[in-house]
Amino acid sequence: MKRVLITGSTQGIGKALALAFVKNGDEVIVHCSKDIEKAERIRKEIGASKAVVCDLSNMNEVSELYQKTGSVDCLILNASVQYKELWSEITDETFDKQFDINVKSTLKLMQAYYPAMQEKGFGRIVTIGSVNQYRQHAELSVYSATKCAVKKLVEVIAKQVAPFGVTVNNVSPGAIATPRNENVYKNEEMRKAVEKSIPMGRFGTPEDCVGAVLMLCSEQGAYITGTDIVIDGGMRL
Repeated sequence: MKRVLITGSTQGIGKALALAFVKNGDEVIVHCSKDIEKAERIRKEIGASKAVVCDLSNMNEVSELYQKTGSVDCLILNASVQYKELWSEITDETFDKQFDINVKSTLKLMQAYYPAMQEKGFGRIVTIGSVNQYRQHAELSVYSATKCAVKKLVEVIAKQVAPFGVTVNNVSPGAIATPRNENVYKNEEMRKAVEKSIPMGRFGTPEDCVGAVLMLCSEQGAYITGTDIVIDGGMRL
């Protein structure tokens, strides 16, 4: 049994991952940005062991998260924020928030949770990226840049921690039917337009992302590090 922390795990991909790890017999910590009642509700619903809140845009709270959870075997950095805006309309506020939550908190949490993994000689870190690392979405230039930044962190850090039994990998979903994309996939015209760009012809589901993350966190993933697994139905091609 492993201890697993999944950020942003009260909905979407994060919730699907949390449920899968619970079903796998693991001890799962559910995370929500601010709403502890929501986190506790999801914890009870899926049978997780603990619920925590941490605003990932607040670096003081990020620095305190380790004290709330203690060490974990698997750190799944799923939470992110996305603002759709043309490059000419990007503001300091939206730029800073996306980089703080998507990149800075990711690095700080890796720094916080890694030492115990190194001491134990075992650890799995998985960041959740995006197909937009590879595509040119006109309204997601900053969001895409944050995901590219995290992918590079993964590659650089993975090489340095590999000798200590810790793997670091990225998983990049494509168009997934989550609350973030609800306004698109529930609109027939918009959904069909997106699905035309996907060779498999459909939106993915949160459950489509589960297998790769479970594998990377298992013994079967012990020899995989510093890589990116794209789960997009061929959208990037």
